[in-house]
Amino acid sequence: MNTITQTNRTILFEEINPEKLNLLTLVGDVRGVNSVSDDKIKEINDALLVRSFDEFLEKFDPVVYSYFDANNQKVIYTLKKPETIEDELLSEIHLNRQNDYLKMLMTLVEAKRAEGSINVDFKFEKLTDMISPKKVMDDIRQNRKELQYTYSEYAKLEDGDPKKLDTADKLNLMFEEASVNYNNVMAMLPLAIEDIKTRLLLGDGQKKKDEAPLSIGVLSMDEHGELKILEAPKENKKELMVLDDNANAGLIQAIEKDYMDLNEDGNEYVMSLVARTFCPLASTMESVVDIEKEVANYNSYLEFYKRSKDDFIKTVKPLVEKIMGVWAFFEQYPRNCKGMKPSLVVSNVSNDMLAKSSNIPRLLAYLNTVNAKNDFENTIWYAIVPSVSLNSSSKLKAVKERFKGNENVEKEDVNSMESLVRILDALKDYEVQCFFSYETGDKTTFNVMATEGIEKYETKCTQLIGKPFSEYAIPCIPNFTVIPKDKSGVILDNKMYITEQNTAALSKEKEDVMKIWIDGVYIGAAYVAAGLVAAYQSPDYLKEVFKKNVDDEFPGVRFDIESGDHALQVRTTMAKEITGYTNDIKSDINRKNFGFVFSSENAVLKDMNIQNIMVYKARNLLTDGKSYEPIYKTQVTTYIQRVMRLATGDFKQENIVEFFSSKPTSQRSRWMEKKDCINAIIGNGDDIRYSIDEAAGYCTLDIAFNGNVKNLEIEINRVNSEDRTY
Repeated sequence: MNTITQTNRTILFEEINPEKLNLLTLVGDVRGVNSVSDDKIKEINDALLVRSFDEFLEKFDPVVYSYFDANNQKVIYTLKKPETIEDELLSEIHLNRQNDYLKMLMTLVEAKRAEGSINVDFKFEKLTDMISPKKVMDDIRQNRKELQYTYSEYAKLEDGDPKKLDTADKLNLMFEEASVNYNNVMAMLPLAIEDIKTRLLLGDGQKKKDEAPLSIGVLSMDEHGELKILEAPKENKKELMVLDDNANAGLIQAIEKDYMDLNEDGNEYVMSLVARTFCPLASTMESVVDIEKEVANYNSYLEFYKRSKDDFIKTVKPLVEKIMGVWAFFEQYPRNCKGMKPSLVVSNVSNDMLAKSSNIPRLLAYLNTVNAKNDFENTIWYAIVPSVSLNSSSKLKAVKERFKGNENVEKEDVNSMESLVRILDALKDYEVQCFFSYETGDKTTFNVMATEGIEKYETKCTQLIGKPFSEYAIPCIPNFTVIPKDKSGVILDNKMYITEQNTAALSKEKEDVMKIWIDGVYIGAAYVAAGLVAAYQSPDYLKEVFKKNVDDEFPGVRFDIESGDHALQVRTTMAKEITGYTNDIKSDINRKNFGFVFSSENAVLKDMNIQNIMVYKARNLLTDGKSYEPIYKTQVTTYIQRVMRLATGDFKQENIVEFFSSKPTSQRSRWMEKKDCINAIIGNGDDIRYSIDEAAGYCTLDIAFNGNVKNLEIEINRVNSEDRTY
């Protein structure tokens, strides 16, 4: 760790925001050169390197654009900014922690993790309704309380009081966050829907046992002592009463003014809606309400909101799955753990674009700069390529559609096998291990693999086996499920109707239930696999897990997650999804020893039930014809080679001899001394030997892993001290 400070920097080959800089643009023209400058690497790191999920959201600011089609009366959503539409006619929806959809998905994963339920038992509908108008309004009510409290504190203070200035800063931030909603008609729709329900039904409306009009009264006692509720006297005015005239009157004026300042074409209806939404009121009952008009508005809003939300979710799904993948990558490392935290370089360019023959030299120049020097601060150790096309050849026979079935839509935003091969070929020369996973959906889940096994994945990898890059190709299976396709329904609300008593009520008819389907959300297995392997590179992480027998200096390059109970101890942060694989499926996996395979099994460690998904196999595609090679062997070999290059002054012969000498101070002796450590570089049963062929000018390393020998050939530098000139 003194010479190599990190062994877990990862590069993600995926486009997040086309409007932000990408690796190709930053590297630039490399004709005539094979590397880039230190200043250029700093510029790339400033733009593309992230060390946390929040930094990722801040740097890349994932966004969805929307605009309105007047002909079709629809909202159009797109992930790429339309070049032919003026900026003032475009709305931006930022996919960050405040976005209701993304917040719902992260809450789902965390709740499932805490509960420990498998997919079939977990009540997804309890959390998917977070994107319904009612739940959106619940969040705003909490913000509303904080806004009113802060404003009341502000109003109490004297002008010039420093505390009033501090409170004003808080208010400015709160108003800025509130304006995100009331400056956007689409964002106001769920507020308008709940506002009408509140005024017409005093809330849910479903809880009323009769349909008689509501008349607010007061409790009294007549001259005979009998209790009666008498109708309260009404003042015939349209203004809404407020709880505290001194505080709330000022707050209402401030909100109304802020709305009108931000909306030149604003109107009284929306201004009043904003005031009612963001300022608590004693009564939302107006003296005169046009029930017919309000019910029509409500149904119109709800219908439009359903269509728009449905289109939004379909458009944003590929981007959301990428964001959730990055979130899952960083989730594998404990938040309170210091040490060697994983970091991620995001290429922010599509793989098909990156893999073009004209662009590959730029990737090679970047890798040559960060991976072919004796400065390892920026070295890339891992890569992630998600959503590789599975392109199954077994297609259903075309039949007449008598009943409405699934639409056979060709999935966009998947990476071709050809681009993966080209990227793997580039990565191999720089010893970058590439975790890749197949396209997400209901065909690549734990459920499907539990019934079908791994054969289709192994078949798909056939063209990657027996190649120079096979050792660096790591297929990760299966993908993770955030919301299963068949449990992804979200009830937004019920339509409203006018009763015979001329009151408003919510319909209970099935066809009047406004519901959308998310159609499942999934996370590519490559994100979780790379995140977990990057996490256990840190000795601080291993010490937190194992408590003892961990060396502070060594990274986890030799850590074999398949050994002993390591998989039980070093687990993913993802909750179990199924009860497990059948014995037949597990036997098949064990027989082939193929891929980086996750398992959702019942297991016990020290009387504690394991409720997280674990690693079952951790193999690359290098094979001896019987089984595939564990991924740790590749990284140990790469690590030893890099330490040797640095310690021997680029493989000087006399220094290599010193490196492997029996002296207590030699590097080999220090490694052998720590063989019993969990993160030993040379573990129990391992050994490392070398031989020098002076005539050929090569040094051959024989690294034995429990008897299995891996060879590494290094070209030596035969200049010795006697030959040096000063």
